[in-house]
Amino acid sequence: MRLPTWIAQHLAALRAVLVFTVLLGLVYPLALVAVGQLPGLNHKAGGSLTTSGGTTVGSALIGQSFTDADGNPVARYFQSRPSAAGDGYDPTSTSASNLGPESVVDTIATDPEESSESLLTQVCGRSKEVGELNGVDGRRPFCTDDGVGAVLAVFRADGLTGPVTRVVSVNQAAPATPFVTSYEGVPVEPAQPGEDYVAAGGVLTPIRGDAPADPAVPADAVTASASGLDPQISPAYAELQVNRVARERDADPAAVRKLVKEHTDGRGLGFMGEPGVNVLELNLALDKQFAAR
Repeated sequence: MRLPTWIAQHLAALRAVLVFTVLLGLVYPLALVAVGQLPGLNHKAGGSLTTSGGTTVGSALIGQSFTDADGNPVARYFQSRPSAAGDGYDPTSTSASNLGPESVVDTIATDPEESSESLLTQVCGRSKEVGELNGVDGRRPFCTDDGVGAVLAVFRADGLTGPVTRVVSVNQAAPATPFVTSYEGVPVEPAQPGEDYVAAGGVLTPIRGDAPADPAVPADAVTASASGLDPQISPAYAELQVNRVARERDADPAAVRKLVKEHTDGRGLGFMGEPGVNVLELNLALDKQFAAR
């Protein structure tokens, strides 16, 4: 007995679904799992986990913080690049801050949960902290001495032209002392919480200041990557930290510098990207060779 055409077509479709379910839903994934267990591949397939004393301490592919319980940097360790992924290096929340070059004005509110820092202030604050931690000049152009964006809202009599009538340091909340006392002869005021000085007609005017054109603190020390998970820092940022780490471990800086070089990866295929220093692996090597005092 021959089945009706429509039933035969449905049965053929059902058989195809079952066959592809087995092949693509079972056989193919299991085959990939099996390949991942081959010698030389099983470490990477397992997440490139790194162990110390039999304990898993992290992944060679994901960055992490080296801070104490209060979030302060532990001076005997090299510090990682900042992260905007969740609370930091969270692989389930990998992302960038989505703040761009025009993010120069902080949101200042009486409620701390409603306040937020601009990208400029984040960079300024991080540079100041990194400079203080490592004993170098942390100043950057367009940053105040107290680590916020050096930006004024300048009000003029005729909008964009005419004499200046009012000036506000938009990222320094009262009762802070503005980073400059006056602008074109007009006293500079600190910002008031909840005020939108741009909407009120102020023209944003970044002030470069007298910081060196080439800051001592490198860019990757003050900016997060797109993923927020980078396990590496630049050789320049590592070099900045060598003397501090050596001092904290009572070690010869040359020996610490040698470890940095040993844990520096070159460019991909010899020409892609930039060299990088794996911070976790470097810190583990430090613990092994130079016990903390």
